[in-house]
Amino acid sequence: MQAAKELSAGQCRIRIGRYKEVIRINLKAQMAWRADVIFQMVFTVTKILFAYLLWGIIFRENQVVAGFTFHGMLSYYIISAFLSQLDLSGGISEEITQRIRGGTFSKYIVLPVSIEGYFIAMEVGVVLFYLGFDLIAALVWVFVFRIQFVFTQSLFLIICALVMVLLGLFFMVQFNYFLGILTLKYEEISTFLMIKNNLIALVTGSIVPLALFPGKVVACMKLLPFYYVTYLPAMLLTGRCADEAVTGIIVLACWCLLMQGMIGVTWKKYRIKYDGVGI
Repeated sequence: MQAAKELSAGQCRIRIGRYKEVIRINLKAQMAWRADVIFQMVFTVTKILFAYLLWGIIFRENQVVAGFTFHGMLSYYIISAFLSQLDLSGGISEEITQRIRGGTFSKYIVLPVSIEGYFIAMEVGVVLFYLGFDLIAALVWVFVFRIQFVFTQSLFLIICALVMVLLGLFFMVQFNYFLGILTLKYEEISTFLMIKNNLIALVTGSIVPLALFPGKVVACMKLLPFYYVTYLPAMLLTGRCADEAVTGIIVLACWCLLMQGMIGVTWKKYRIKYDGVGI
């Protein structure tokens, strides 16, 4: 019994070591693409600048809009821009689609780790690399525009928001991985991916806060996972929607479990359709 436990523990350490290596490799790989770092920071700055110009005009005649003050609105945009820039999982679906259509998806099948686990570890490596740069870009604009940054002082809300952010990043990896393996059945999904990328920016509240939408629309969005990926964590960190914190974590966790089941069923059903021609 003791030998079996030691063997199991050893195998577990080996698996963890493999995923750590994937994280390390992808972390180092980002350093070779210095221009991407600059563009990533520019995109963060662009979103905040857009919000500053747009809402500066709107708040000239209104002190409060949908419960937001001018500085509260800019604080929301800074946080949501930071969170949305952390999600770089969109490339997963595109990568899988290209590999399957090109017959080179075999390079992932022969890896000594699970395919989904590989992409999760890859996303961790990329996020860790860009985390500091996105944070710097966001903080710079707080000082540039002299924003009275609104941030909750509730430790409970901060913890709930961080848990939700982690679950949200995990769900987006699952979601994009699922879309990618759908290529096993539907050969051409590039148009769908293009539409998806534009819709995600809207339904996660990255373009405009969902609080500005009609109540019935927001109620429907609360049933979907995207409401909890960027919008709700940003609202919690600005001290709003505190009553949705625990519910949001539960709903998003349930969506993660549901998506994992869909991934398992889809992969098992359609993987036999893949006819790789090389790695």
